[in-house]
Amino acid sequence: MSTDITTWVEEIRAGNLRALSRAITAVENRTADSHALLRSLFAHSGHARIVGLTGSPGAGKSTLVDALAGEYRRRQKTVGIIAIDPTSPYTGGAILGDRIRMQSHTGDNGTFIRSMATRGALGGLSSTTADVATVMDAAGRDLVLIETVGVGQDEVDIVRLADITIVILVPGMGDDVQSIKAGIMEIADIFVINKADHNGAERVEREIKSMQSLSQRHDSWIPPVVKTVASTGAGVPELAQAIDQYEEFLTTSELGRERRVANWRNRLRQMLRDEVLRQIVSQAFTDEAVGRYAEQVASHERDPYALIGEIVGELARREPSC
Repeated sequence: MSTDITTWVEEIRAGNLRALSRAITAVENRTADSHALLRSLFAHSGHARIVGLTGSPGAGKSTLVDALAGEYRRRQKTVGIIAIDPTSPYTGGAILGDRIRMQSHTGDNGTFIRSMATRGALGGLSSTTADVATVMDAAGRDLVLIETVGVGQDEVDIVRLADITIVILVPGMGDDVQSIKAGIMEIADIFVINKADHNGAERVEREIKSMQSLSQRHDSWIPPVVKTVASTGAGVPELAQAIDQYEEFLTTSELGRERRVANWRNRLRQMLRDEVLRQIVSQAFTDEAVGRYAEQVASHERDPYALIGEIVGELARREPSC
């Protein structure tokens, strides 16, 4: 490990927010030194509790994350927040709307907020969210809150990363729970009915509990339903208490270890796919080559299916580059 990386890691571990910010930028952009940095930081990770908050657009996720972070700061816990924003169609970056709504933590070194663009990734997260969470974990954050972009029925990547997944619902969703039952509802460890001061909150709660009565989780945990009004802070201490209860459940059962193993099984597959794709792009699928292949396929000079097979076969015959 180079001296520069060693110094960088030491600064991150010492609480240098500028060094932490630079590290996250390097990881997001997949710079040349990001791989070595992640390898060095991984040894210091594994201590933070990763909490994912997901739900449909307009559910008040950002406001709830802001309020929950404040609750943990009152407990003297350090917090990292990863807010996933839709990618701007003009710049390719995050619009930063979530970060703007969390201005109450400005100047608090115990709360570090990072907005990330989806950059075309599906599932409600960015492709580098897991690595950024590792960086925050290694930086000594007690809690990492991940707010997904507004999601629908099957955008549930957060469950493969978070220790605890919170699904946020609001009254007035039309068909309410039934409209999203097929996907996102099954991943919740805790349900939150936000904007619970609006009409229909009781109906949403009844539908959740009715759904729970029809099936039981394999671990026998029954996700609690917490009502909040994030804009006023009502119900947020109760949500933190529900998180504590599930943390205890994870600790006193094998579920916590099993979930970490399952998460890493998925993440290792994704890391391998990313690395193989990187090597293919760097060796055989450069912009120049893609342009040439595209012209050949468009004019029917080449068969795209045979072409991909040839490229993969050629790479398999080469000596590994790593």
